Amino acid sequence: MLREMSIRDFAIIEQVHLTFDRGFHVLTGETGAGKSILFDALALVVGGRSSAEFVRHGAKKAEVEALFEVSKNHPARQKMEELGLDADDDNLLIRRDIARNGKSTCRLNGQLITLAMLKQVGEYLLDIHGQHEHQSLLRVDEHLAWLDDFGGKALLDRKKAYQEIYHQYKEIKRELEQIHADEKEIAQRIDLLSFQVDEIAAARLTPGEDEELHQEHSRLAHAESLTKHAGYAFESLYGEGTSAENLSQALRDLEEVIRYDDSLETVKELVQSAYYQVEEASRELGRYRDELEFDPARLAEVEDRIAVIDQLKRKYGESVEEVIQHGQQAGEELENLVHHDEKKLELEEKLAGLFTRMKEEADALTALRQKAAVRLEKQVEEELIDLNMKGTRFAVAFQEEKESPEYLPTGADRVEFRISPNPGEPLRPLVKIASGGELSRIMLALKTIFSDVDGVQTLIFDEIDTGVSGRAAQAIAEKMARLARSSQVLCVTHLPQVACMADIHFNILKESDDQKTRTRVKHLTDQGRTLELARMLGGVEVTETTRTHALEMLRMAEQTKKAI
Repeated sequence: MLREMSIRDFAIIEQVHLTFDRGFHVLTGETGAGKSILFDALALVVGGRSSAEFVRHGAKKAEVEALFEVSKNHPARQKMEELGLDADDDNLLIRRDIARNGKSTCRLNGQLITLAMLKQVGEYLLDIHGQHEHQSLLRVDEHLAWLDDFGGKALLDRKKAYQEIYHQYKEIKRELEQIHADEKEIAQRIDLLSFQVDEIAAARLTPGEDEELHQEHSRLAHAESLTKHAGYAFESLYGEGTSAENLSQALRDLEEVIRYDDSLETVKELVQSAYYQVEEASRELGRYRDELEFDPARLAEVEDRIAVIDQLKRKYGESVEEVIQHGQQAGEELENLVHHDEKKLELEEKLAGLFTRMKEEADALTALRQKAAVRLEKQVEEELIDLNMKGTRFAVAFQEEKESPEYLPTGADRVEFRISPNPGEPLRPLVKIASGGELSRIMLALKTIFSDVDGVQTLIFDEIDTGVSGRAAQAIAEKMARLARSSQVLCVTHLPQVACMADIHFNILKESDDQKTRTRVKHLTDQGRTLELARMLGGVEVTETTRTHALEMLRMAEQTKKAI
């Protein structure tokens, strides 16, 4: 809901600050006073196009600010969250500055934002009807959603059921399309994986085998040298006059010493231990020397095996263990790919079943929409009769069925609201209605019905009473007053029948001197409203008769509003 608005150096407005409340607001004044300029300013704060002409003559820039009160679940706050803007505050302050060159800056709660972002948020704050762009009912792509909301819970529940099946259908279809698109690639992948699995399996690798082979290769490649040096080592330890023989002699001599002096018992034990160790080492060296043999055939076999393993490691991993793991993973992937035809068949059967269910739900949804459309057409035409547009036809046009309808998240229906303002004329889209006043009255009729549907809480009507009078004018006034019970309504009017129904009345005045012209806005009290209505009834001169008439209109308006 719009709470406050400040305007500075905008067109012929020098400075204006307005406060708003719930209910029905009217703006009245002489022609040319600047009533519609206020709505031009409001259009800017919700994303309207800027222009250098908006900057007051002699000023550096124009400034427009508007403060909105938004509930926690208001769609404008939800849109702000989607855009990554701070949406924690219940108050939403929008500021628009227009430079003399026509360029503008936009701020939302003090944060600089783009014009595109402002438009996305602004469309949920104001709905301006008249000579401006913010006419939400002219957005054809939203007509279906309004029809669905008008259709009520049964229709919305059916729509939800359809959407659940639709999303399942689209997901399965996406999987199938991926499979079809990848079939050539899958065939190539199967060939590659088959080769890899066979190659690794044929090698019959065992963990740690490469390290063992390298050790064996080293022994086989140096067998002659190993035999020679092992023999030398054996002779050095166990041959005649070697360590073993010397240790044996030392041990015998120590035993003779100990017979008479046991103080060398510890030395004897050390020598004895050394003798046994040398003897054990000699036996191991002898066995190692005797077992060594140069086997060229085995050496070649080991070298061939190492070459095979090195080749596999270059392809599939840095170790035998990694090569084995790669073979296992390739085997698992190959198994899945080999059976992809079975999965494709399963998905195709599932898709066919979902399509049948989706079509049934879409047909049921269409039937409910067509029933809702008949009711909506009747209600709109009844509203238009009250607005002095008897003979106007309103229709919810469904797109002609195709042999293969396109199914969307909303169903198989495309709808558009169409109007025939005069008997004998064909139905035409709302966007092609030429008359501004005529279009505004149609909007009022639709808004009366859809006021609880599109979520916008502030509705603005700019001179929708153009060309009407008498009973039609009274009907417009009552409809706006009724609409204002659930929405905030602002209206520029020239009709006293409309003005007297207001809850808040602003008078727009234009003042001029030799230097400049400026617009002033005055919030009227009861006495001021009486004088303004008298002026609207009688022209420039206010007489006792017009004053009495004005008082009577206000009294009757209060009674009508209480009845509403």
